[in-house]
Amino acid sequence: MAKCCICGKGVVFGQNVSHSNRKTNRTWKPNIRKVKAVIDGTHKTVSVCSRCLRSGKITRVV
Repeated sequence: MAKCCICGKGVVFGQNVSHSNRKTNRTWKPNIRKVKAVIDGTHKTVSVCSRCLRSGKITRVV
């Protein structure tokens, strides 16, 4: 599932709008990475967005 387990960021729906104002459905998907992280003292594989990774909201296991 395309959802960040830290901040809850997920898929957003909207519309493409052409020059002639025709509208078609589209989606914006978050940049989700599956990483091994330390959560509550244990190593777990979690889905995290790139913004949470960059800001240091989780501790990544190398």
